[in-house]
Amino acid sequence: MRNKGFTLIELMVTLAIVGILAIIAIPSFTEQIAKSRRAEAMRGLGDLQLRQERWRASNTSYATYANLGSPTVPNYTLTITDISATGYKLTATRSSAQSGDRCGNFVLTVASGVATKSLSEGSNPSNCNWP
Repeated sequence: MRNKGFTLIELMVTLAIVGILAIIAIPSFTEQIAKSRRAEAMRGLGDLQLRQERWRASNTSYATYANLGSPTVPNYTLTITDISATGYKLTATRSSAQSGDRCGNFVLTVASGVATKSLSEGSNPSNCNWP
């Protein structure tokens, strides 16, 4: 008569397979989450740029952050610097869950109608899809 159930070997093989799948899947999953957060930051900068241009159409210079309705992006802090009549600089600085992101901070500089995108303080900016 044979006992019903799993042997120790069958259980160990199953655990090994699950462990190997976890080693492969978890880093890929976390990178996809970081990628979606980066997309939110890019969208936030684009929204802020549109708000700036809308403001400039009615005023003689670009606006401060407070004048634009204070848009926010989770895991990033948006700032406006170098404000003048002809340009400004928008920065999405990593915070909270994105603080260690390899891509760094997203920077959008507008000067005399020309927008320039760049990354700052990143350890590995390849495949970040910003500039």
